[in-house]
Amino acid sequence: MAPLPKPDIILTHESDLDGFVSGLLLRRLGERLFGTPIRLEAYHYNSWRQREIRESAAWVSDLSFEPRLDKPNWVIFDHHATEGVPKNATLIHDLGKSASLLCYEVCRLHGLATPELDRLVHLSNVGDLFLEDDPDFVLASDYANLVKVYQFWNLHSLIDGKLERLLDHPLLEVMAVKRRIEDPIGFEWSRKNILQLNPTVGLVETVVGNNNLIVHQLLEKQATSYPVLMTLYRRTNGVVIASLRSRKGEALKVAEKLQGGGHANAAGATLPKSVRNIPDAITYLRRVLNPEMSKAAQLNNLESLFDSIEIR
Repeated sequence: MAPLPKPDIILTHESDLDGFVSGLLLRRLGERLFGTPIRLEAYHYNSWRQREIRESAAWVSDLSFEPRLDKPNWVIFDHHATEGVPKNATLIHDLGKSASLLCYEVCRLHGLATPELDRLVHLSNVGDLFLEDDPDFVLASDYANLVKVYQFWNLHSLIDGKLERLLDHPLLEVMAVKRRIEDPIGFEWSRKNILQLNPTVGLVETVVGNNNLIVHQLLEKQATSYPVLMTLYRRTNGVVIASLRSRKGEALKVAEKLQGGGHANAAGATLPKSVRNIPDAITYLRRVLNPEMSKAAQLNNLESLFDSIEIR
């Protein structure tokens, strides 16, 4: 492998464990190679797409490769589907491996492997690729839920940026209890509360439990006719995030309509800042996902306006 360029910054995905683990691994690799801390920034898909690309050198993990990243001294570690072929950047890409595993394989080449990191990267890989047949799938889902529940930078602070401290963390007991008690209750309630956004997308209302696992069970058990299921989450800062799941690759297509991204069957999007609550989000989603209905509504409004004008 050719020597890696020194990055001005490391950029990673803020929304999940894979981005968390891969970003921290790259920061450790940067310190090993260049003897100095490298600044780490994390982004959700929407804010990432709006970010100006100004650095002359960067490492990027778990954020899809796109033409604007095709710059000399840029290295992208990613596993999302892409049609782009880099001419200037270095793309380390494998659809069958998580970004954390791709980063760790490079870390191994530079003597950064440990039994603790072996285990943590394995769990991140199982959780992010949703490898249901792996014996560690349930535990991996608990680890993945840590970032969902406590959020990227809060979790980073709790472990002081040291990945090994995440292994067997006491908060996993909270995730296990939530899974055993909340998930069955949440599944039964959510199964009865699915709202149509369009003929193929259903919004799963949730009250308790791991949203991803509940939606996964709904799809696996064919408890709904919608091929794409969405959940909504409102962060404390008012930003509303949509998470989408499917079984036959439809989720990513819907996410892209919302300016989001992800995997074929597991994708997400951050809704515009003008959407401040869940009812507003439902209105917005129905408008975006039913463009023909929106056009018809506009025409009806225009006709009503013309009818109300008195012709003299």
